[in-house]
Amino acid sequence: MLKIENLNVNIKNNNILKSINIKIKTGELHVIMGPNGSGKSTLLSTLVGRENYKINNGKIFFNDINLSDMNIEERSKIGLFLSFQNAIEIAGVKNIYFLHTALNEKLKYLKQKKINILTMIKTIKKNMKYLKIEKKLLNRDVNENLSGGERKKNELLQMLMLKPKVALLDEIDSGLDIDSMKIVSNGIRLIKSNNCSIILITHYKRLLNYIEPNFIHILVNGKIIKSGDKNLINEIESFGYKKYV
Repeated sequence: MLKIENLNVNIKNNNILKSINIKIKTGELHVIMGPNGSGKSTLLSTLVGRENYKINNGKIFFNDINLSDMNIEERSKIGLFLSFQNAIEIAGVKNIYFLHTALNEKLKYLKQKKINILTMIKTIKKNMKYLKIEKKLLNRDVNENLSGGERKKNELLQMLMLKPKVALLDEIDSGLDIDSMKIVSNGIRLIKSNNCSIILITHYKRLLNYIEPNFIHILVNGKIIKSGDKNLINEIESFGYKKYV
C-alpha cells in the first residue's frame, strides 16, 4: 500500500529525516515512537506533501504510484488522510457542509457518483452514534470551541466518511480521558477494518492496550533505529530512549 524508500527530508536547510525505509501492507497498523523533535510529525507531513518540506533523496510510493509530483490535494483525493496533532478551527464553515463538500470532491476525482446531503446525513449520524458525538456538532463550525477530545473524534468522523486508504494519525491519543481513549480506539479499529493502512504516532503505551500494531518503529534524530512487534513497547516503557540516542 505504502512504500517509503531511503527518504531524506530537509526543512530550512536542516536535514530532519535520514534514510527512512518503511513498507506498509494493506490493513497494517504501524506505530512510530521516539523522543520529541526526532522527526515523527515531519514524516507524516512529508507523506501528504506539505510545502517547504524538501525531499533531498528517496521516493514515496502509494500503490506503486510515485507521490513526488502530486500536491496535497491530489494525495488526499487518491486516499491519504492526515489527522493533525493540533487540529485547527475553520470559522464560518459548518461541519456538515465541510464533510459534504470534501466527500463529493473526492467522488468527483474518482469519477464516481456524487452523494446528496440527505443521504450523507444518514451515514454521518450512524458514525456519530458509534463515536458518541452529539448531533449538534454537525451545525457547528469545524473544530470551533471544541475540546481536544472532541476534535480528535471529529477527525475520526471525517475519516469514517472519506474512507482513506492510508490514515496518518499524529498523536490522536493526546489529551484524551480514559472514556474518550476507548472511543477513539474503537474508531481506529473500524477504520482499519476497511482495509485502511495506518501510521500512528504516539508517546504512550495506553492506546496500544486497545489496538494491536503490526509493527513499532523507534525514530531518533531522524533515523529509524529499531523496529519490532508490540513487545517493543515494553522495552521502551522500561528503559526509555536513552539506549537508542
